[in-house]
Amino acid sequence: MATRKSTKLRIPHSQDDCELVGILEQLAPEESTQGRKIALILHGTMGHKDYLFQKRLALRFPIDSFRFDFRGNHESGGQRTQSGIARDVEDLVTVVSYLRNTYGYEIDAVVGHSRGSVVGMHWLCTSEEGQRVRAMVNASGRYRMDGVYDLYKEQWDFKGPYERTLTVARQTVVEIVYPEDLEEFSKWNTAIVWDKFPAQIDVLTMHGLLDKTVPPYDAIIYSRALGARTPGTHNLHLVEKADHNFTKRQDEVVDCILEWWDALNQGRLKTGIFMTGVRGKL
Repeated sequence: MATRKSTKLRIPHSQDDCELVGILEQLAPEESTQGRKIALILHGTMGHKDYLFQKRLALRFPIDSFRFDFRGNHESGGQRTQSGIARDVEDLVTVVSYLRNTYGYEIDAVVGHSRGSVVGMHWLCTSEEGQRVRAMVNASGRYRMDGVYDLYKEQWDFKGPYERTLTVARQTVVEIVYPEDLEEFSKWNTAIVWDKFPAQIDVLTMHGLLDKTVPPYDAIIYSRALGARTPGTHNLHLVEKADHNFTKRQDEVVDCILEWWDALNQGRLKTGIFMTGVRGKL
């Protein structure tokens, strides 16, 4: 009997002299992948393919999945910038093309956290493949991009480069942010989802009510933007006492996504608050 297989892939970038590194999870590695459905799992700013809930979700998701490091992050080559969302979209285009041309995969779902959600939704709005995707999970996604200034205003006067030190994948990383990076980032067009987001895609938006990085109200805006489409649905799930990264709540996030995925495949989704009518533990 076939068993699950994890394979590290190094994908040559179509727009840069570097490789994108990711993990392909296959439920039935001995079977043909031609026409098989796959989920993409996208990390956020200064993250990587295995952080937060990403790896846990990949190991439990009931279809094949691929998670990777965007350019300049962790194991992938190239350079990362705070303003480089367009470059992240190029990375995603490269990955989708490789999975399609090499394996015959068809993208069925996109799961994004924070910046990864913004990238994933833009790709869905602008790509031919996005018109055939069935599902999108938006975890902690930012809508009001100019809110990024709030993250720096107490430490930086925005008049010169700002250096910050972070820990990524247990390694110390020094990032230099320039005023023009924030300006470009703040002008990224998230409003595209109002008019261009595919009508057929079912969406789950998850957001922690204690998120200090992206205000929870951004989740409400996405609900308003995506909740009037048909036949696609939008479900909002606000997580009490959870922060931007859902710290110590990773299994709960995975459980929620998988429960929503089951409801999607059973045709039980209706636009509104996720699990409406379920009393649960209050």
